[in-house]
Amino acid sequence: MSAPLLSLRGVETYYGNIAALRGVDIDVNAGEIVALIGANGAGKSTLMMTICGAPRARAGSIMFDGRDIARLPTHEIARLGIAQSPEGRRIFARMSVLENLRMGASIDNGAHFAEDLERVYAIFPRLKERAEQRGGTLSGGEQQMLAIARALMSRPRLLMLDEPSLGLAPLVVKLIFDVIRDLNKSQGLTVFLVEQNAFHALRLADRAYVLVNGAVAMQGAGRDLLARPEIRAAYLEGTG
Repeated sequence: MSAPLLSLRGVETYYGNIAALRGVDIDVNAGEIVALIGANGAGKSTLMMTICGAPRARAGSIMFDGRDIARLPTHEIARLGIAQSPEGRRIFARMSVLENLRMGASIDNGAHFAEDLERVYAIFPRLKERAEQRGGTLSGGEQQMLAIARALMSRPRLLMLDEPSLGLAPLVVKLIFDVIRDLNKSQGLTVFLVEQNAFHALRLADRAYVLVNGAVAMQGAGRDLLARPEIRAAYLEGTG
């Protein structure tokens, strides 16, 4: 079997003297959707940011396509084909939709800009309608579409999504998760998904990990974890 596209071994991350990640081991194989679930403060976003190099892992290895990226600068990690749609979206509020998408394409100096623009407009037609509108004036759902589209403009080999459903209406959440599934199925895009909505994440994911207090407490097929009573009690009360 070929090596995972992304592999974390013994990753430890600290804020000052406080351990945020404690010996994390995670694999993401090419073509998979892998979800990371856990309570608020479990370390999910920290893990996502550690993969991108800010903050740096204090111990352990982060292998991407056979190369340890744990000490690389963030911009070099991005150039290798890792794109992140961060928690809270973090679009450029004063820039137009089109300008935000240009920023996403800047990894390769916009070499495929026109082609990729049509591709993301096909995925999110709303963004085409809003092309000249400032990002900060978009609805929350439209901003999330823009954050994902901006990440896709870099032609990533690994798309990392941090809380894509946060604060969105149920219909928009369904749209976002349908897009993630379609990108994976139609384009073979590898997706690593951090998500507090465990029900949606586990239904979508091929495999999933449960993070508790900065350490992996459980792992398995998404549907298997969805069926486990301890997962349902901890993360799925009142959902589904």
